[in-house]
Parts: sequence; C-alpha cells; structure tokens
Amino acid sequence: MTILTTGRIFDIMKYSIHDGPGIRTTVFFKGCPLNCWWCHNPESQAMGQEIMLWEDKCIGCGDCLKTCPYGAIVNVDGAQLTVRENCRLCGECKKVCHAGARVVVGEKVTVVEVMKEIEKDIVFYEESGGGVTFSGGEPLMQPGFLNALLENCREKEIHTAVDTTGLAKSDDLLRIASKTDLFLYDLKLMDPEEHRKYTGVSNKQILANLRALSQSHGNIVVRIPVIPGVNDNRENILSTGEFVSGLSGVREINLLPYHKAGIHKYQRLAKTYSLPETKPPANETMDELAEELKRVSYKMIKIGG
Repeated sequence: MTILTTGRIFDIMKYSIHDGPGIRTTVFFKGCPLNCWWCHNPESQAMGQEIMLWEDKCIGCGDCLKTCPYGAIVNVDGAQLTVRENCRLCGECKKVCHAGARVVVGEKVTVVEVMKEIEKDIVFYEESGGGVTFSGGEPLMQPGFLNALLENCREKEIHTAVDTTGLAKSDDLLRIASKTDLFLYDLKLMDPEEHRKYTGVSNKQILANLRALSQSHGNIVVRIPVIPGVNDNRENILSTGEFVSGLSGVREINLLPYHKAGIHKYQRLAKTYSLPETKPPANETMDELAEELKRVSYKMIKIGG
C-alpha cells in the first residue's frame, strides 16, 4: 500500500468550480519545470519551501527580526524584510508572527493527510458530479506521490482530474492515465522558439506527450491560456487548433482569458512579474479567437474553464 508516500504541496482549495466538472477539491503540487511569464501561482515554481511576506499584514512589531537565528530579517524603513540568501526556512519567524504576515509555502504531507481533506467533501462530489483535481505547479514532477493519490481516489470511487503542463517523462504520464478520469492539458504556444522564450523550455516533449496520451485516453481537455501580445495571434490559434484536431482523445478545447489574480504574489516572494502592463483580453477578442478555432477544429470550443 502506498498511503505512506509523501509529497510537497502548497495549497488545497475547497469548492473549486474551474478545475473540472462539478464541485471539486484542488490539490496544488509544489514544483514546475516551466517558468511562464504570466504564471499566477509563482509559489508553485520552486520545488522547495519558500517564505511569503504579506507586507500589508505586518504590524512592525519586530519579533521576527529578534527571533531569526540566521540574521535573515532586517528592518528597512519600518518594514521587516527578508534577506533570502540568508534564510534557512526554519519557520521561527512564522511562529512569532502574530499578524500572520509570514508564511512558509510548501508543506510536506502524506497521502493519508491529503486523502483526509479530500474525503471531507465526498458528499459535494456526489451531488454535483465533482471530484478532486491535482494541479500545481506540475503534479508529474512528483509521480510517485501523484500515483498513490490517484490509486486511493480510485478505491474511494472519487472522480479524478490531472491538470498538467505536459512536460514530464512519457512513462510517468502514461502510467497514471488508466487511473485518471480527466486530463486538463495546457498548450501555450506552438512555435518552439516562442514557447522557449515565454516558458523557458521547449514544447517538443509537451506535444509528443499529448499525441501519446490521446492514443490511450479519451477524455482530454486542452486548455489554452490567452495572453495578449504573447499567444493571442491568429497564427498560433490556428496552428494549435489544427494540431489538436488530429488527436482522437481530445474532446474539448478551452480558451482561458489571461488575468492578474496572482500578480501580488510576486511581491510577497520578492520576485519580478514579467507582464506588468498586460491587460486581460476583451470579450470580443475571446469570441473572435473561438470562431477562428472553429474554422480548423471539430472539437467543442469553450471560453473559460
């Protein structure tokens, strides 16, 4: 039995309605092989733990500065800032932060602990046709942990979805396919150079994995995040539609409009956001892109997840 398998996550979201059918519990895995300019979960990218500082919650008491054994916190104009190269993620600052301004992101958990949270909402899954979605980050960066969770969900007859970037070992992806009810498969850009520019990696393995997966799994939803100025051009949309149309296992294409929901997380992690001036696409633009897709694809086209 694999219930003692451990993994690292950064959140469990209850009552999600955008990560598959019905009411769902979404488990967010830590670690991602991509570094997308528009990522709205920057805390998912690194595999290890990180400190997030909510400056608007900080009351300036200075207890964290006094407590830190490594001198990783300094006072700058009344704000308690982290010298991240000195931080050892011991969590002492979090323990004394009365305002909850300091958070250590990336908890190590067992399959048992995650399943307990998932099973609390079984009644909602049954009533709504929902289930659990494993997201991230990239769940397949922790294949053993993901596989164990999928096996346990199958035993409990809980519907499962895996939200993936597609960048993983083919063997790992195909190994979980028989235990996964639904794949939410991201496609960002078809041009290999543009893909590398905006995500930091090649799309060769991503496309090859989707081809292979579609031959063995019949319930795949391809999701295209629509990022103005990056991948919302006609050429990219048409080439994506043409590629997906030849894959029998893909039943639907979702166009997901860009949003800025995670932009403040970058400041909390002392990271720089790459698209600060980018605005969400207009509804008319999304409608036009959907029409373009319909010209080259017989798949169901949906705006939003």
